[in-house]
Amino acid sequence: METPLTSSGPDSVIEARGLCLDFPTRDGIISALSDVDLTIQRGDFVSFIGPSGCGKTTFLRVIAALETPTSGTVTVNGLTPDEARRRRAYGYVFQAAGLYPWRSILGNVKLPLEIMGYDRDEQVRRARNAINLVGLNGFEKRFPWQLSGGMQQRASIARALSFDADILLMDEPFGALDEIVRDHLNEQLLSLWDRTGKTVAFVTHSIPEAVYLSTRIVVMSPRPGRIIDVIESPLPSDRPLEIRDSSEFIRIAQRVRNGLRAGHSYE
Repeated sequence: METPLTSSGPDSVIEARGLCLDFPTRDGIISALSDVDLTIQRGDFVSFIGPSGCGKTTFLRVIAALETPTSGTVTVNGLTPDEARRRRAYGYVFQAAGLYPWRSILGNVKLPLEIMGYDRDEQVRRARNAINLVGLNGFEKRFPWQLSGGMQQRASIARALSFDADILLMDEPFGALDEIVRDHLNEQLLSLWDRTGKTVAFVTHSIPEAVYLSTRIVVMSPRPGRIIDVIESPLPSDRPLEIRDSSEFIRIAQRVRNGLRAGHSYE
């Protein structure tokens, strides 16, 4: 399929050109990403979808300077990923909430601020603002084990928002939650994105989730990960859950499904 790319420009935030990443193993070289070209614009909500092992998370980790590409380039706000990390350009939300059980929710959310050296009053102010953004005000003194799985993930998102980075990298944060909770958090995440104007790169295995959340959907092939299709969403920014029953939503979901089938080898 043709892969339309947004041209780079002053509003481009993340750019990958000819990106390849190989992992050496005892059984030989494994190619995780192959010739990935992509531009993410400021304010985009871009979802990455593909089969397990296709390099979705690896791509996020390259952006976050947690993996080093074998060849090609990646820039974040015009900087190398490592420079962007040092400038606190992004927050990262992992698959598991990763909260420390001995810390309160407030203590968990302000942890990055402690590490960054903010004074105590500023730590508390920023952490409380982030907690309010995700709708957990009133739970600051609770401990993770006193919260549901969905609330723990919201605390994890608040932690990533606490230092007000412009970019939010999210690695399948709702994958372990039941469908009802997941729907609720999808609605809250869209509202959060609308209120903050963050640029979001979001990994998911769910076609409905990708279509519901995104301004653009990046469909990836099995390993080595390549971009099969980039779908610009025509859906309005105001998206009640009922929009998933619309003909436009179903059409986009079918295009994603067709892309996944076209890129998958069943041999």
